[in-house]
Amino acid sequence: MARRTFSRAELESFRDVAVPDLLPNRPGQRLRLLFVGINPGLWTAATGTHFAHPGNRFYPALLAGGVITTPIDPADGMDDAQRDLLRERGIGITNIVHRATAKASELDAEELRAGGAALTALVERERPGVVAVAGITAYRTAFGRRTATPGRQPEPLGGSELWVVPNPSGLNAHETVASLARAYAEVGSAAGLL
Repeated sequence: MARRTFSRAELESFRDVAVPDLLPNRPGQRLRLLFVGINPGLWTAATGTHFAHPGNRFYPALLAGGVITTPIDPADGMDDAQRDLLRERGIGITNIVHRATAKASELDAEELRAGGAALTALVERERPGVVAVAGITAYRTAFGRRTATPGRQPEPLGGSELWVVPNPSGLNAHETVASLARAYAEVGSAAGLL
């Protein structure tokens, strides 16, 4: 089956659209690991699926790191069974800022700080074991931690262990699937998934 494609105009029509959080939705499902993106891209908004752009390395890195055990290709959007695979594993996904943009650089510091406050409230309510923010620059801005470095953070977020991991976007040329897999395996291990 051919992969879905979008014209630039189609993608632009999803600007500022929010993508719902992927969180446990059944009794007994425990949120062990909450991944936090910066904000949805236009492809993500068009498919309604986090980290969906075909160039994004999030799901391949999760698989290579052992955080998930079944391949997921979300470029056309995820079905309920794929979302349930993540939920049953104890994995959730949200964003610092919920509105879709073509690039994260379109967000301003005020929007990131407001998103950081909203994320803290979400974490306090959902109580994940581990929170993994994907993107050091956005984390520094959202939480006023100018000197933060990647890895486990010295202070928790809303009572949860906090990590900053590399952004899996294809625009982040410093990372590979292998290097992302190592970072994601660390947080998966901290969350008890490995």
